[in-house]
Amino acid sequence: MARSMHMRRPATLASLAAELGVSRTTVSNAYNRPDQLSPELRRRVLETARRLGYPGPDPVARSLRTRKAGAVGLLLTENLSYAFRDPAALGFLEGLSMACEGAGQGLHLVPVNPEREDVAAVHRAGVDGFVVYSVPDDDPHLAAVLSRPVPTVVCDQPRVEGVDRVGIDDRAAMQQLAERLIALGHRRVGVLCMRLARDRHDDFAGTERQQNAHFHVQKARLAGLADAFASVGVNWAEVPVVERFDHSSTCGAAAAAQLLDAEPDLTAVICTSDILALGALTEARRRGLRVPQDLTVTGFDGIAEAERVGLTTVRQPVLDKGKAAGKLLLGAVEHGRPRQIILPTEVMAGSTAAPPRTAEERWFGP
Repeated sequence: MARSMHMRRPATLASLAAELGVSRTTVSNAYNRPDQLSPELRRRVLETARRLGYPGPDPVARSLRTRKAGAVGLLLTENLSYAFRDPAALGFLEGLSMACEGAGQGLHLVPVNPEREDVAAVHRAGVDGFVVYSVPDDDPHLAAVLSRPVPTVVCDQPRVEGVDRVGIDDRAAMQQLAERLIALGHRRVGVLCMRLARDRHDDFAGTERQQNAHFHVQKARLAGLADAFASVGVNWAEVPVVERFDHSSTCGAAAAAQLLDAEPDLTAVICTSDILALGALTEARRRGLRVPQDLTVTGFDGIAEAERVGLTTVRQPVLDKGKAAGKLLLGAVEHGRPRQIILPTEVMAGSTAAPPRTAEERWFGP
């Protein structure tokens, strides 16, 4: 048997105001400026709105009137899931979220793909400003962000003239780590690094590729290593560097295998991230190499898993990075423009670094 459906028309701001016998401004203030109403009046407005099914002011219409979206856009030129999978990115995201929450702002993750150049998502994003997290200097999504008339803060990379930035001194931090290895006696070292450019290059990266890198963080970390080892007579052009486009421990293990197959006499593998270093540790175990007796392995970032396994690494304050970026964008820090915040790092002396074995020890065993 057919049954007619009677749908009640949704309440509007005007009908709610009429029901309450108040002005539309009073109803609007109950949502947008609650300090303008007494607690009792605001409670009566909200209770009546719930009873009548009024959903509240249209956020799209409000944004058109105020020209404010009430949200910060985060540009992360990785697949969206990367922000929730990579520990350093996740720590940064948490810090940025805390800053937005404290300011009553939302956070809009702008989905982009590192191997595509479609920037439509950037142009469509309804945000009041952007935080750009660790992108290459030639990224088209970055160019799209900078073309919009909204504030922008860059975290880590790249350095853009006239744009606020939050980061660390990657070159100095990696140089300090290298100096620790040099003091232990290491000279025959190899390196695993994250991607240096937008093209996929899972292979050895020569000095020209390193020096022309579009990812400034990786470029700076490699330069810090080159500075330190050159000071003790190591020809950096002869130091093998293996690059990986994707950032995972699996890729770190594969890169370590490629490195050690080509250079089995290395005494240390220096990684530009903890994730790659965790993969290198896995590959060392697979080969029956003891860390640090047979091979020293180091990382960079100071993620929780690295601390758990005792990795020698550089700890950086990823949570504070996110907070600082959010505060800069939201105007909580009063400085002249452009503003720059450089956060401190710390070399963590874990259990994965030791003096290299002598030739006799390698030949005859421990």
